[in-house]
Amino acid sequence: MTDEFIDILDENGLLTGEIRLKADAHRLGLFHASVHVWLYTVDGNILLQKRAHNKDTFPNLWDISVAGHIAAGETPKNSAIREIEEEIGVSLSEEELIFIGTYVSKKQPKPNFFDNEINHIYVSKFDTAIEELTLQEEEVAAVKRIPITDFKADLTDDLLATRYVPHTTEYYNFILKEIINRLD
Repeated sequence: MTDEFIDILDENGLLTGEIRLKADAHRLGLFHASVHVWLYTVDGNILLQKRAHNKDTFPNLWDISVAGHIAAGETPKNSAIREIEEEIGVSLSEEELIFIGTYVSKKQPKPNFFDNEINHIYVSKFDTAIEELTLQEEEVAAVKRIPITDFKADLTDDLLATRYVPHTTEYYNFILKEIINRLD
C-alpha cells in the first residue's frame, strides 16, 4: 500500500495548514479527516466490507461499507465518491450521497499507532448486486449484506461483536438510527 498526503487538522476539525504523510499522522497522533459511507437497501440491509488481511488496523474484521482518508486538498464528498469507486468499483453521484454528520474518533489500535480522526459520514441507498462489485483486494477481502436487525443483535452479543471493528456504541447507534429513519 502506498502512503498518501493528508491535511492535518486540529481537534475541532479545522485545517492547520500542515500536510503530512498518513503514516506520520498515525505515528504522531495528529488529527486528520476520513470519510465513512454506509450503503443500505430499501428493505433494510446494510452492506458491510471485511477488511483485508494486510490492513494496518483491524484486519479481517467487518466494517463500514466504504471508508478512507481524505487526501490533502480533497473535499469530503469527492473523497467519498473516490473511495466507493476504488473499494467496490461503483460510481455514485454527489446527489446520491447524503451527509449525516461528523464524528470524532480517537483510537490507539496498537502501539505507536494513533488514529485521531474527524469522520465525515454519508449514507446512500444502494441496490447493486454484490456479484457486480469489483473489490479492491488490498483493502477489501469480502462484502456482505446483513439485515439491520441482525447487525444490531451482533453488536450487542459479546462474542459476535468481536467480528466487527470496535467503533463506539454511540457511533453505531447514530448510524443505525439515521439509516432506519430513511427506511420509513
